Amino acid sequence: MNPLDHRWDIAAAPVGDETSVRLLRTYIDEMASRYYGRPATPAEVDSALAEDPSDDLTPPDGVFLVARRDGEAVGCVAMRLLSPEIGEIKRMYVAREVRGLGCGGRLLAAVEAHARTLGARRLRLDTRHDLVEARALYAKHGYAEIPPYAERRYADHWFEKILPGG
Repeated sequence: MNPLDHRWDIAAAPVGDETSVRLLRTYIDEMASRYYGRPATPAEVDSALAEDPSDDLTPPDGVFLVARRDGEAVGCVAMRLLSPEIGEIKRMYVAREVRGLGCGGRLLAAVEAHARTLGARRLRLDTRHDLVEARALYAKHGYAEIPPYAERRYADHWFEKILPGG
């Protein structure tokens, strides 16, 4: 990952703006399609978004970040505080066309930096067993598997990272 690669920009965005909603729908569509083993329907995407809304991924206790490459939105990640010292990563997504180009690592670095500004000393997340690439990305960036910290319908693996200085 070249920090001098100026084609990348990661910045906070309102979770309800057009770009954020498009990224969230694409993320949910891919997650549901992989889960069902077939393309998800728009109604299934709507249902998943209603079942697990993103309203709390906003300041002052959260953030929604959008990654852009050459100005095009290609990924997102969000974080919310679970407690004053523990944040939770949500909605990590990288578009297929930029996978393998370092977007995931950039998103993790950006959300970790934001979490530290909110006072978080640890970040946690959950993921599914079939999301092998995601699990490898988290491990590569210092996230270690931990026992479940929450009961979630679609979670099979839980990770945590102690942030530098934490």
